[in-house]
Amino acid sequence: MRAASGAMASFRLALIQLHVSAVKSDNLQRACGLVREASAKGAKVVALPECFNSPYGTQYFKEYAEKIPGESTQKLSEVAKECNIYLIGGSIPEEDGGKLYNTCTVFGPDGAMLAKHRKVHLFDINVPGKIQFKESETLSPGNSFSMFDTPYCKVGLGICYDMRFAEMAQIYGQKGCQLLIYPGAFNLTTGPAHWELLQRGRAVDNQVYVATISPARDEKASYVAWGHSTVVNPWGEVIAKAGAEETVVYTDIDLKKLAEIRQQIPILSQKRCDLYGVEMKK
Repeated sequence: MRAASGAMASFRLALIQLHVSAVKSDNLQRACGLVREASAKGAKVVALPECFNSPYGTQYFKEYAEKIPGESTQKLSEVAKECNIYLIGGSIPEEDGGKLYNTCTVFGPDGAMLAKHRKVHLFDINVPGKIQFKESETLSPGNSFSMFDTPYCKVGLGICYDMRFAEMAQIYGQKGCQLLIYPGAFNLTTGPAHWELLQRGRAVDNQVYVATISPARDEKASYVAWGHSTVVNPWGEVIAKAGAEETVVYTDIDLKKLAEIRQQIPILSQKRCDLYGVEMKK
């Protein structure tokens, strides 16, 4: 199905809600196996969760960190090429120049790296009696927006906490992104409160599709992920959602519907740019 512009009007997206163990080689092997399974079921764009190759936690980042390119990204490149898909590689702890980053890489059907997004906003929170977490103890922030093109649409990337910052999503919308993808690992405090709400907000505000990919929940982990990988359409409706367990979520992204919504409620052309604006600084 092709849109009038020549772009494909719909495509299948798969979100892999992976159970992450302490054994990196197992995580890589199972992730690649599920990517192959998603491709066999018609997915053209496949996404993995945040921190898919290592347990999530400041105490693990240094031990599991890799250079990019490295072992994990090489595997992602190979499986993207083998399956002829666009692969959003969740995120991994990256080491570069003595600094650690929480980094998402994207590979095209030829195995080439199309984007590398370092988490811009570090997760430093303190909800008394519930959760305290400080990524900045070990991680450095990224300093750039990350977008890539597919034959279907332009895609904007964020990682987990990046989703709370509406300006970032707005800039992706201004730059022509129609799908925003956030590998993320909300916890049992912020997950039930804000996970779905934030996605629906970003989707409605910018009239885009929003997809989030969480690790599966592991009650024994030091950081327990909420799970519930989700896809929201530009009308703000949840169109696909996982539970807490390891699973693959499939949905068809309909860009014709996106165009219709933007036509019916033309907020993008009705913005009062004479009164306000959000700009990308670098």
